[in-house]
Amino acid sequence: MKRRHFLQFTSSTVAALSLSNLNSYAQVLAQNTPRKLALLVGINKYPANPRYDNLNGCVTDVALQEELLVNRFGFKRQDIIKLTSDSPLEYQPTRQNILQMFEDHLIKQAKPGDVVVFHFSGHGSRILDTNPIRNCSNSEFNDNYNSTLVVPDELQNNLAPDIMGRTLFLLRSALNTDNVTMVLDSCYSGGGTRGNYVIRSVPGDNLKPMQEEIIYQERWMKQLKLTSEELAKQRCVGTGKGIVIASAKRDEEAADVNFDGFHAGAFTYLLTQYLWQETNTIGGTINQISDSVKRYGNTPYVDGNSKQPIYFINSKLTPSSDAVITKVEQSQITLWLGGVDADSLPTFQTDATFAAINNKGQSSGKLQLISPRNGLVATAKLIEPSNISIQPGTPLQELSRIVPGDLRLNIGIDSSLANEITAAKEALSKINRIQAVPAQIGNILYPNGVEYILSRMTANYQAKLRKHFKGNLPPINSIGLFSEGLDIIPESFNQPGETVSQAVTRLDAKLKSLLATLIIKKTLNANSSQLDVEVAMNLAEQPNKILARTATQQSKNNRTPTQPQKLPLNKLFQFRVTNNTSENLHLAILLVDTSGGLIVAYPYIWNVSDTQTLAPNQTLVVGEPSQLELQAVQKGAAEALIIVSRAPLKKGIKALQSLAQEQNRSSGALEINREPVEVISDLLDDVGVEPDRGLQVISAKEVKARDVASLSISFEVG
Repeated sequence: MKRRHFLQFTSSTVAALSLSNLNSYAQVLAQNTPRKLALLVGINKYPANPRYDNLNGCVTDVALQEELLVNRFGFKRQDIIKLTSDSPLEYQPTRQNILQMFEDHLIKQAKPGDVVVFHFSGHGSRILDTNPIRNCSNSEFNDNYNSTLVVPDELQNNLAPDIMGRTLFLLRSALNTDNVTMVLDSCYSGGGTRGNYVIRSVPGDNLKPMQEEIIYQERWMKQLKLTSEELAKQRCVGTGKGIVIASAKRDEEAADVNFDGFHAGAFTYLLTQYLWQETNTIGGTINQISDSVKRYGNTPYVDGNSKQPIYFINSKLTPSSDAVITKVEQSQITLWLGGVDADSLPTFQTDATFAAINNKGQSSGKLQLISPRNGLVATAKLIEPSNISIQPGTPLQELSRIVPGDLRLNIGIDSSLANEITAAKEALSKINRIQAVPAQIGNILYPNGVEYILSRMTANYQAKLRKHFKGNLPPINSIGLFSEGLDIIPESFNQPGETVSQAVTRLDAKLKSLLATLIIKKTLNANSSQLDVEVAMNLAEQPNKILARTATQQSKNNRTPTQPQKLPLNKLFQFRVTNNTSENLHLAILLVDTSGGLIVAYPYIWNVSDTQTLAPNQTLVVGEPSQLELQAVQKGAAEALIIVSRAPLKKGIKALQSLAQEQNRSSGALEINREPVEVISDLLDDVGVEPDRGLQVISAKEVKARDVASLSISFEVG
């Protein structure tokens, strides 16, 4: 039997769980509140026409929204209509069905004060506007085009069956409630693919709307008593009802992404995953997820009053959760893992455990996964106590996760390497725990996903990159690394002329650092750790101005969500780590720079002692200029990984000290550039995960959540 590393986050003794506590959720969600109505549209399949490409994650987006709305925000399933490519004929997401269901389900039923949600996942486009808005200060309208939602109806000559932005505005205006949220996970630029991502956009610049669309708009204008001039003015100044949340700006690309076993819209998944853990204003929510969404090439934005609570629902109906029970069949329990962070998903396999949470947020029962996860669906059994009744809708919080002992860094082999593909596979196979993945024929080159792509820089790639990349591009025929979404990994490309084997040898240290970062990110547990810890980042010259911050769920009352600020180039910065517990804690801070390099910011390797701790109810400043100068010298995305533990980090510090001696370092941060996986393994061993030397068979070890917090701060340098 294959052994694995276990990273257990176990709360204190599990208390008896009463049936009344579990059933109380149904009572809470059934309170006398305004009715909540939703229409969710997800289109994966489009006509076999040169204009269209099929998508993969839009139906999943509908499931992500449905489970969130039902189990977190109190919607009733019977009040949610789903139109998807997988639905029966009468619920297919055709133009007619979308418009008819909007009218029948939302406009005819919603009363003043009710809550309405419309979600669309599919292709977007823009087509010629037969009646464009003129002289509008909003740049979105200063052309002859109208943004559209692309439906799976056939083109008719040169006429598009798309639903225009003007139509959506009229439908919003027809609702009898102001509490309307439209979530649009599509875009109007790009199209085709970007790396391993499918872009949710199709061309339409030469198309005009169908006559049926114009007639439909005229009917609603007459019903709403709006002239063309009045409608144009309202759209120009943005006086539409409610809120529109868009996944991407007009010139950006919304991505359809593979997330460890399932496809989804990057924006929809990150939005819903955040909302399982937090409640916030609309603007606060978008600010908090923007940096994560930008990793996939787009920036979400809000049209409307962003100070309103998300979905216009004020009350927090259920505790923060990582998962929820969706079905109970005898002893088999089905879970939806919608609240689990994307980086952590691979650790939620057989034997991972969750706590059932009562309506007071208290841990009251323990469940264990009994089969491998299928996308975001898992099956579990109740293990403590065994004599209670578990109900659908019960929220769950993580107790344990499993860090697999065979984690590998998957590197896609781009077809641009041509006759050197075999050489690339052989060179990568010599690096421990690096998996070479050849490109497949078809729309998605790496169906199971990759972390990075080894590629030559081609003229075609340069042309794509010039659309969003600022700065000098690597020369044609140079070899380096792209992200899965075709972003350049800084400092990975060299000059033309080297063989692919030479390039892999040059990239050896970088690949090992990227692998080490991948491993440690599987331990991130801000939402489940029982330690009360906060981390803030600021400029050394402005200690009271926070650039970014994070905290464990236990510190929720001590943190105020803020929009992360850019870290300026060549400015000294520091971290402030606050221990809100009554005990000494031990700390490690690792920085992942823009090129993927791994740097130790704390502990100060040249002056380590067993007494160096994070004192109770105190704040430790890392980056005091007299001790350590932290400074960013290159633009791009960066990340800080913070490990806080009750146990001393003895093995990890010993390994780091050894590296410092080899580098003759007596001050400054320490760059891990030799076997970083071993150093990370020693750090994880300190907090309870057995060290991994290559792919050796290692036994499991349990660590309690009350003893470990693993956090991350992502920030932009520029």
